[in-house]
Amino acid sequence: MAQDLSGYGFGTRAVHGGTEPEPVTGAIMTPVFQTSTYVQPRPAEAKLHEYSRTGNPTRDALEAAVATLEGAPHGLAFASGMAAIDAVLRLLSAGDHVVAGDDLYGGTYRLFTKVLQRCGLSFSFVDTSNLAAVEAALRPETRLLWVETPTNPLLKISDLSALAAIARRAGALFAVDNTFATPALQQPLSLGADLVVHSTTKYVGGHSDVVGGAVVTRDPELRERLAFIQNAAGAVPGPWDCFLTLRGLKTLHLRMERHCDNAEAVAAFLAEHPKVTRVHYPGLPSHPGHEVARRQMRRCGGMVSFELEGGIQPGYDLCLRTRIFRLAESLGGVESLVEQPATMTHASVEPEVRRAAGLADGLVRLSVGVEDREDLLADLEQALDAV
Repeated sequence: MAQDLSGYGFGTRAVHGGTEPEPVTGAIMTPVFQTSTYVQPRPAEAKLHEYSRTGNPTRDALEAAVATLEGAPHGLAFASGMAAIDAVLRLLSAGDHVVAGDDLYGGTYRLFTKVLQRCGLSFSFVDTSNLAAVEAALRPETRLLWVETPTNPLLKISDLSALAAIARRAGALFAVDNTFATPALQQPLSLGADLVVHSTTKYVGGHSDVVGGAVVTRDPELRERLAFIQNAAGAVPGPWDCFLTLRGLKTLHLRMERHCDNAEAVAAFLAEHPKVTRVHYPGLPSHPGHEVARRQMRRCGGMVSFELEGGIQPGYDLCLRTRIFRLAESLGGVESLVEQPATMTHASVEPEVRRAAGLADGLVRLSVGVEDREDLLADLEQALDAV
């Protein structure tokens, strides 16, 4: 059993949370328990686990570590961020209604509208930074409020405490996708959320070498319901994936400082560039959510989006001209990435829906890595000059 680290700082919890030296050998890292099943001393009397879909010691350590970072007792690991989102939505029943942000990761929007809607759930997509719009979207059958903040890819900021109060009054669960902020920068459970979801593929793992997801909660009943879904549906990570994610999260606090330092410099540079018409970064005083971000986030993260005039083509050309910013989907790794949401991560969102949410065709999204900031700025400068 890992020690209680609730009174310790975030960095200490990141390094030690969920883990103890392995009792047989003293190994300081949790081993990879590469097994599918476990020998039982007597029928139906497992020592700890009976089958690795249901539980695995390496996964146990990861689940405890992620929960510790969010300041919660209960964490569950999944095979991907989308599997984690799907598990949360499986808490609902046919006929239930969900209010969700109108600026979501394209895969989340696709799951909601192309898969779960066919299973009897209904969805309303609104700007969750607009509290009146959220209130107006509620129905008697609303059972879940789903929020990303900062959002993907426009980096809108939603007031989590105010939204938690709205969800409570409506009798709905409040779930926050905290992937962009990470627990190093934002703690949604302390602001009233019932559930926090991560694509651990991104900043938590941090090295672009593993796919995974997690759900964290303080509610033991929600934990039991989610654990049943996790086991029944079986979208669980293998022990090697858990090991890689566990290794990555130990340096989350260090990496996020560098991500934030670099993103702040990139956003300031882009805001002054004559070819850039708009920069989306909550750390800029001009951002409409700046004050809320300052109140509920420690820093504003490593994601920056910006717009170029002329529709899709200028952004497309810029993505081909960067040298250090690599053209790829995903985010949150140590290396800097560039992508064009309209043709890549959000291509599954209908063009009219994208535009209604404010996602311009000329938008470019950056995942700002941990390289030397002077090199990142020079790379963007030469790419913009070439567009």
